[in-house]
Amino acid sequence: MSDQIVTFEHSLLQHGKSNDRVYLMKVDERDLPEVISFAEKLATQHRYSKLFAKVPATIENAFFEHGFIEEARVPGLFGGEQEGVFLSRFVDDQRSEEKFADTVEDVLAAAQAKPTVSFADARLPDGYSCKLLGPQDAEDMAALYKVVFASYPFPIHDPDYLRQTMDEDVIYHGIRHDGELVAVSSSEMNLAAKHVEMTDFATHPDQRGAGLASFLLEKMEQDMRQHGIRTAFTIARAYSFGMNITFSKHGYRFTGTLVNNTQIFGQLESMNVWYKAL
Repeated sequence: MSDQIVTFEHSLLQHGKSNDRVYLMKVDERDLPEVISFAEKLATQHRYSKLFAKVPATIENAFFEHGFIEEARVPGLFGGEQEGVFLSRFVDDQRSEEKFADTVEDVLAAAQAKPTVSFADARLPDGYSCKLLGPQDAEDMAALYKVVFASYPFPIHDPDYLRQTMDEDVIYHGIRHDGELVAVSSSEMNLAAKHVEMTDFATHPDQRGAGLASFLLEKMEQDMRQHGIRTAFTIARAYSFGMNITFSKHGYRFTGTLVNNTQIFGQLESMNVWYKAL
């Protein structure tokens, strides 16, 4: 069962056993400190092992006072000017322990060793085409996500969920090969804050190694600039060489690791935060 999205006054939270956490996705300053207490009550009630928040640095002290710690910090995350901070509170101390620290270090070292490359003139091979995806593509998108991800923190296997997100400032790009959808990604925009999360990348196993994710990311950035987005960021699997290298080569900067943060492929995984000013 996927995690639930709930509101508290003017703020938005996600919680559930899938990720075993409460995620304060959008926090309105008017709701402080009550929204933090609400999140804590959810964690106690459902016995979650982590609370997680993405907030402007201007309100971080309210979270520090409730036992949160900083895991990543992104310059210009809000409006292109105000820092954003990713904060966590570990209810269960075991969840704060990174079991694969050597892998995380190896992935980061490999990614940061890659020089920045320009993809502005990148071209797809013959038989491939890239376009914005719409409601009519939702069935194909869900089918591809099922092939790539056995489990995921959001119900992207459900075509109706994908259609719903298209009405909520999420833009999907896709690549087809001879008519078949073989790669997809999403741009989750926060138009008020002028930032976007570059996420939900999936490439069919038969198409990996062709640079499709890099091509998608370039198209996403071009599109986001046209929407007035100032800062792009991603939360990439800390154990994935491919995606971390992709973002590093595109000029994204690493800013921190979210320990045991997200359930994916049937287990909790740590995630690396990368950002880029657009």
